[in-house]
Amino acid sequence: MSHKAGFVNIIGNPNVGKSTLMNAFIGEKLSIITSKAQTTRHRILGIVNGEDFQVILSDTPGIIKPAYELQESMMDFVKSAFDDADVLIYMVEIGEQELKDEAFFNKITNSKIPVLLLLNKIDKSDQNQLESQVQLWSNKVPNAEIFPVSALEGFNVKEVFSRIIELLPESPAFYPKDQLTDKPERFFVNECIREKILMHYKKEIPYAVEIDTEEFFEEETIIRMRSVIMVERETQKGIIIGHKGSAIKRVGIEARKDLEKFFGKQVHLELYVKVNKNWRSDQRQLKRFGYNN
Repeated sequence: MSHKAGFVNIIGNPNVGKSTLMNAFIGEKLSIITSKAQTTRHRILGIVNGEDFQVILSDTPGIIKPAYELQESMMDFVKSAFDDADVLIYMVEIGEQELKDEAFFNKITNSKIPVLLLLNKIDKSDQNQLESQVQLWSNKVPNAEIFPVSALEGFNVKEVFSRIIELLPESPAFYPKDQLTDKPERFFVNECIREKILMHYKKEIPYAVEIDTEEFFEEETIIRMRSVIMVERETQKGIIIGHKGSAIKRVGIEARKDLEKFFGKQVHLELYVKVNKNWRSDQRQLKRFGYNN
């Protein structure tokens, strides 16, 4: 029996539902999902294994015009997604007219590899709007196969995945068949905590935050974790902690519940807040947090 394997890289503007799609393909919550833009900061691989295939999915940050060093690094992750893709998924949502970066758009329309253009959130449209959007994108990206989908509702997700498998090259598996992702366990602890901060804090707070899990000890029945929430200013530290520690306590309780589901065992999570001035513009700090690789 022949075996297929390859990299399927998902790109698009912020908030188009890339992480929702990836999690739907995998059946696990690997990428964090919130309604805020720039939720995904890293390039995250999710691996789906079948008897005769291995699909390596890559969720990248939403395409933006960078305003500071962290965002430059996020766009480097997107650039790298073009380099090793066997299939490229370009994701747009109903009502979108263009990609926010012309150079990336030109790369898509001149791509030599198969391009699947997914028109997401069709549950929020009617038939007339859907037909006009399909026509618009057929003209803009003539080299793409277009699939209307709803990543959240699961509409057409299986059909897209079947098409991906058809398009993969014949190849042995790149990763062990029981591996789900390329990221270490601490990465998912950090992302889970960051998701709760994105959900519960407003304005610039979520974007000024980075998480560093300093301790991760796994015992037979419990995992003990100690994570530091980095902020850029003293005022942000106060907001994260909240009145008598109420805000950070809520983040800790919600993150612990999700981590217990993810790891399948009891979790003890300690959270601390530290001021780390201007980390978003500091090359050395960014490297430490896994950017600028």
